[in-house]
Amino acid sequence: MNLETKVDIGKNVQKVYETMVEAAKRSGRKAESVKLVAVSKTVGSESIKEALAAGITCLGENKVQEGAEKKAQLLGCVFEFHLIGHLQKNKVNKAVETFDWIETLDGFELARRIDQSCQLLDKVIPVLIQVNLGKEGTKSGVAEEDLLPLVNQIARLQHLTVRGLMTLPPFFENPQEVRPYFRRLRELSAEIDRLRIANVGMKELSMGMSHDYPIAIEEGATLVRVGTAIFGERRYA
Repeated sequence: MNLETKVDIGKNVQKVYETMVEAAKRSGRKAESVKLVAVSKTVGSESIKEALAAGITCLGENKVQEGAEKKAQLLGCVFEFHLIGHLQKNKVNKAVETFDWIETLDGFELARRIDQSCQLLDKVIPVLIQVNLGKEGTKSGVAEEDLLPLVNQIARLQHLTVRGLMTLPPFFENPQEVRPYFRRLRELSAEIDRLRIANVGMKELSMGMSHDYPIAIEEGATLVRVGTAIFGERRYA
């Protein structure tokens, strides 16, 4: 038990995994087809270590600098590290050094810079393209109508590989109302997959957070980004 926050992280991890299994069964899928990305923003390293000990294998961070600091604090721990927040162009080099995946690619200039940075490190990084399905000005992501042209541009780059799509839909008090957005992302993924574009795979759909991840799984999510349900409410300085 984490004494500082009075949150039983191990129990929460178990509960989230059980919910994932149930959601996968409802949609006729194997639970192993969905990966849990534990969102560790503002969470201390000791709490993260508790989550890793409880079976978490993948962490997600919103900010590059915080991610780099966490990685240094977690030396010796084994996990896959995903950037799930907006990536500024001036943070690309640090992001490529720090993360194993970038889930928030939303433009060709950003993709080009990632490619250049990876080339210097002799690294190929998996990326997801973030789609702004809600057309919200406060959120990053490519517009639906610009998605395919962007995919075709990125496919020519040598040091990143498109693995799928990601979305952060509008928030609804009733999580059922977000279902059409998740469904639409799955449809877009299938449409692109049918084109068989070289260097582009549509195996991954990153969608769903603590509030609505069971519905995301029912609609085809392969990555769910869950923070509060594991670590408790965020504590901001």
